[in-house]
Amino acid sequence: MAQFESLLNSNTKLVAVTYASNTTGSINNIKRIVELAHGVGALVYVDAVHYAPHELVDVQALDCDFLACSAYKFFGPHLGMVYGKKEHLDGFTPYKVEPAKDVAPGRWETGTQSFEAMAGFIAAVDYIAAISELDDSHSRREKLSIAFAKTKQHEMALSEHFLTRLVNYPRIKLFGIDDFDRLNERTPTFALIFEGLEPRAVSEFLGKQHICVWDGNFYAQGLCKQLDVLDKGGVVRIGCMHYNTIKELDQLFDLFDELLG
Repeated sequence: MAQFESLLNSNTKLVAVTYASNTTGSINNIKRIVELAHGVGALVYVDAVHYAPHELVDVQALDCDFLACSAYKFFGPHLGMVYGKKEHLDGFTPYKVEPAKDVAPGRWETGTQSFEAMAGFIAAVDYIAAISELDDSHSRREKLSIAFAKTKQHEMALSEHFLTRLVNYPRIKLFGIDDFDRLNERTPTFALIFEGLEPRAVSEFLGKQHICVWDGNFYAQGLCKQLDVLDKGGVVRIGCMHYNTIKELDQLFDLFDELLG
């Protein structure tokens, strides 16, 4: 954060920042980033694609100017969405479809919207809200708040169990937060490299055992370059959600034992 602050000055016009890393799971302090950026007159565009499935987003509390995510990350269809403050949606000039009315938010659409995807998006949001187990006397937002609070506690328990077991595997290196006092600053998404094994070999081995993980850079090429893994196959990414269990993690580590011999 200190380095970020040192880079800001009166010439800074826009700060584009990830809410949470889809590779390491680390969560950035967006509220503080927005405060610093606004302090020099810059706008803030937040990429919340990885964050949105794990925690409740509140754009008003963040005071960000724009925030983007996609329903495919929270169990819905491939539907992208962008929040923008009304003053910006009204004030900026979009590269718009010529016949479209010049009125926000429609002026920012690239054509007829995908109504079937929008229906799937609503269903996905309602699914998350249902995790709260609240009845319909509560608003959808109230349900989402409780649902995310419940899933956050479960996911932190998964992270704690994963990291507790991982310390017994010196041949596996973790990139990301491993401090048990900072579990609220990460999602249960783990970037790993295995001594003597290519990431693709690890993911293929686990896939044959019906454990679904993936390998590569996950479009985070800048991060993987800084970690010196970009030209080495990237990392193995272990991703957990609210539906995963401690038992499944134990099964994963049993396979780590088999894989590492």
